[in-house]
Amino acid sequence: MSNFELSGSQSYIPQRSTTLLSSPAGQFLVKFWGVRGLIPTPSDNTSRYGGNTPCVEMHVAGKRLIFDGGTGLRILGKTWQEVQEPLEAHLFFTNSQSNRIQGFPFFAPAFIPENCFHLYGTAASNSASIKQCLYDQMLQPHFPYPLQLMQSELQFYNLTPESDVKLDDVIITTALINQTQRSVGYRVTWQEYSVAYVTDLHQNAEQVERERILQFVEGVDLLIANATYTPPTSHDHDSADLLWQVAVNVALSAGVGRLVISHHHPDDHDDFLDKVQADVKSAFPEALLAHEGLVLVVGH
Repeated sequence: MSNFELSGSQSYIPQRSTTLLSSPAGQFLVKFWGVRGLIPTPSDNTSRYGGNTPCVEMHVAGKRLIFDGGTGLRILGKTWQEVQEPLEAHLFFTNSQSNRIQGFPFFAPAFIPENCFHLYGTAASNSASIKQCLYDQMLQPHFPYPLQLMQSELQFYNLTPESDVKLDDVIITTALINQTQRSVGYRVTWQEYSVAYVTDLHQNAEQVERERILQFVEGVDLLIANATYTPPTSHDHDSADLLWQVAVNVALSAGVGRLVISHHHPDDHDDFLDKVQADVKSAFPEALLAHEGLVLVVGH
């Protein structure tokens, strides 16, 4: 049995997605605020799993960590406005594509002077830094308010794959996951517990790339991964097994404790994802599909 458990029922409860996440001392919590890939998909058919693009929050050893800044980051920011004290958090971006950064301009806590945010990312395929990418999307005519209007303290860090970020006794390790997209993965280690956030797996990875990914996620308590990347114009619900098999193969080969598949395709409606979840669990019982508001406890 892996060293983590669901916090409460797995059943989707809409109100849970807007509840402030708090972590008692000695707990490692993970919460999903956005689980959709490519583009936001709000509709009646996506209400149970959610339509916001990627954002995952982790609370560990008193640290607030955020992975990716899709539209789920806006919802997370609204809950943080309830905090009656200055906030400090660390935001890690896997790449600079729109679905990973589009929520940042709407992240309300970044406009509050007392707050401090550390932002990490690697150079994009055009060599632009994460600061430049976030800055550019907030320029006219794309957005009415420039990044300079964010009054919180913003500290930017340029990462290179295989580098480490040490926050006291929490270590965040990076690895290149997808050469084409210049996407990195993150492994968060605290005490004897670890979580890997690897969300740009693809079917046609070369052997060297596959081995690097397996080594990076080996033995983690929780692996958060994407289903197979498919273009938005050629999505085929008749080949559902192709969407998740790569992630399951990685989980099985690397001996991970549990697998959560996120970044659902825009065309994947709730009933279809229910079927996929059943198929995934038949292949890897310690697996589930992410939905907005899902909270997991890693460790005790």
